Amino acid sequence: VQLVESGGGLVQPGGSLRLSCATSGFAFSNYWMTWVRQAPGTGPEWLCSIYTDGRGTYYADSVKGRFTISRDNAKNTVYLQMNSLKSEDTALYYCATVLPYYSGDIADSGFWGQGTQVTVSS
Repeated sequence: VQLVESGGGLVQPGGSLRLSCATSGFAFSNYWMTWVRQAPGTGPEWLCSIYTDGRGTYYADSVKGRFTISRDNAKNTVYLQMNSLKSEDTALYYCATVLPYYSGDIADSGFWGQGTQVTVSS
């Protein structure tokens, strides 16, 4: 099983980034896919989840209206479009096969990637 996040980097406040999570080794289209982030010195924060067929999505209030989760089951890939980025969005971003409103620790259950760093700073 592999989940590989990419697309992170340094961006100015108000800017945008698109994260990708390419997966392999499991039946991607059968799993909820979720993005979770963790900022230094804080616990994991569930951000958003997308149902197997892409028709159901859930968002945390902190990112609703700014972030969009999507998936391409033909490519076994999930995406996170992030707009209007703020300094408080700075964190390590993970994709994972966990359910909406996940409240556990990083890699506590399900399949997880290694994370991609997003830094929002001028």
